[in-house]
Amino acid sequence: MASSLKGISGKRPYYVIIGITFFAVSLAVAQVNLALTRDLALSRYGPDTANMVDNWQAQIETMKSLPAKEQLTRANRFFNSRIRWTQDSEAWGKNDYWATPLELMGRGMGDCEDFAIAKYTTLVLAGVDIDKLRITYVKARITGSNGVKNTAHMVLAYYPTATGEPLILDNLVTDILPASQRPDLTPVYGFNSKGLWVGSATTPATTRPGTKLSRWRNLLRRASAEGLG
Repeated sequence: MASSLKGISGKRPYYVIIGITFFAVSLAVAQVNLALTRDLALSRYGPDTANMVDNWQAQIETMKSLPAKEQLTRANRFFNSRIRWTQDSEAWGKNDYWATPLELMGRGMGDCEDFAIAKYTTLVLAGVDIDKLRITYVKARITGSNGVKNTAHMVLAYYPTATGEPLILDNLVTDILPASQRPDLTPVYGFNSKGLWVGSATTPATTRPGTKLSRWRNLLRRASAEGLG
C-alpha cells in the first residue's frame, strides 16, 4: 500500500461504523501469571492445549534475547502454523467475538482479530516496545471465485521507528512484508494500549481509544482471570 500504515484516510473514521472494541492491555505493567495460564489450559482444554501453552511460554522466553526481526518472525509463525483461520460464527457461535490468546489456543481456530491480538500479546510479553506495535484494521482486497472483493481484516503492524514504514504480520500472507509490498491492504486505523491513530496524524487521535468499551472490558476481565493482566 503506497501510503503504508502510518495513518488512515477518509472523512468518517471506520471505527465509528463498526464500533471499535479492542484488546490492547498494557502487559508491560500488568501482573502476568503464566503459570496460571498453563494450569487453566490443562483444566479447560486438556493436555494438548497445555503443551501448546508450554511451547508458547518457552517461545516468549527465547524471544526476549533475540533481534526484533526474529521476534516478529517467531510470533507470526507460532500462531499461523498452529491455528486454523475461520469465521467467528464457526469458532464461537457469534458474529463478533474477540478471543484471548488462551481461548485461541484452546479452540485451535479463530479469525483475523484473534491472530492479531495473540501476536501482539506475545510480542509485548517478549519485551517489544508497545509504541512500535499497532493492531490495525484494514480493507483487504481478496480475489475469489466470484471476483475481487474488499473485506474488513485485521493485521499487526510493527514500526521500527515512529515515522518509518511498518512491517505487517498477517494470517493471510504469512511472509512479513513492508506495508508498501502489501498493495492488497488499505489501512483504516491502528491502535495499541496507548492510543488510536486516524488519518495522517503522527500522534494518536486519542489516548483513550474506542467509544464502545463493553467488549474490551469483557475481554480484559477474561484475560486477567487467565493470568494475562
